[in-house]
Amino acid sequence: MELTFAAALLSIALVLSNLASILLASFRLKRPRIIAPIAGKVPPVSIVVPSRGVETFAEETLERAFSLDWPRYELIFCVAHADDPVVKLITSAIARFPKVPARLLVGDDRISGNPKLNNCVKGWEAARHSWVILADSNVLMPRDYVQHLMAAWRPDTGLVCSTPIGSRPDGFWAEVECAFLNTLQARWQYAGEALGLGFAQGKSMLWNKPVLDAIGGIRALAAEIAEDAAATKLVNGLGLRVNLVASPFEQPLGQRTLGEIWSRQARWARLRRVTFPLFFAPEILIGAAVPLALALVAAAGAGYSLTATAIAVLAIAYVPECALASAKGWHLSLRMIPAMMARDCILPIVWLRGWLSGAVDWRGNTMTIHTSAVAELEETPSGA
Repeated sequence: MELTFAAALLSIALVLSNLASILLASFRLKRPRIIAPIAGKVPPVSIVVPSRGVETFAEETLERAFSLDWPRYELIFCVAHADDPVVKLITSAIARFPKVPARLLVGDDRISGNPKLNNCVKGWEAARHSWVILADSNVLMPRDYVQHLMAAWRPDTGLVCSTPIGSRPDGFWAEVECAFLNTLQARWQYAGEALGLGFAQGKSMLWNKPVLDAIGGIRALAAEIAEDAAATKLVNGLGLRVNLVASPFEQPLGQRTLGEIWSRQARWARLRRVTFPLFFAPEILIGAAVPLALALVAAAGAGYSLTATAIAVLAIAYVPECALASAKGWHLSLRMIPAMMARDCILPIVWLRGWLSGAVDWRGNTMTIHTSAVAELEETPSGA
């Protein structure tokens, strides 16, 4: 009887914490909206875009970067190798939009085991302006991209970021990717911000360049294997905050495979385990798997219907998630509930993988992530 009561109590506590995170995130998040250009003089901005390979929506994301509604900005595209196929797309886009100052820089500065950070160094050092945005190449920038980032800056801010919101999934596993990115990871990140726990996200990062340069510049982000983890710790060490934009930016997905999802989630889990172990440890409790298992133990002990219990727990878990996606204008389809269920079956395995050593794949690089935040990197011909 004690086991039944304890299992029921813990299951209820986890379900309530899940609901609380959705409520907290919903208060911080806003539906995508257009921010009018800032009146008066606005600061010029440098946007550094590390690129590797040709992704499904590469031409569209490139065109969006050249179409921003900001008076003065420059684009600095960075690639590690001159033979990268994305070079042709970038040079073509630069030629089509001659009114936007843009450059392509080629080279690989090995300052860390993080290939994206290595790719960004030359762009950061070449940036002409005091405000610098590090933007992943697969971010679908709205016209008011810079306005959204600037609007989140406060006097006590050290960094503004945006989580990726998955959109345009093609196939079931891309729906699972949306379930990971949107109503799970973005939701918990915004809930954390609501509680005063702002964590950086490397998809879009707005920096005041003199602030970071004063403590070592972009090379200081090599202190951790993940640049967003290093950014979080550096900003907090300055007594400043990491803020998130109110309306996070899209990342169009296209097709995804189970293997691609596993590769990314395993890498991110291992990075979180290494950089923020105290926050990673309770991640096993998020999602529906653990509260469902506990509820079934309690129902079996009390003689209740296991089927009815399972339906009740899953409904309480997933209906609010769908409501959050609908309220914020995120992708929502009839396959989202099965996708969330698949996600929550994968989550415990990913969590266990996070505690294990061994190589993970980072966009074609085989990486061994050590707890000392030192990575051994070996270039491979495989794609990510």
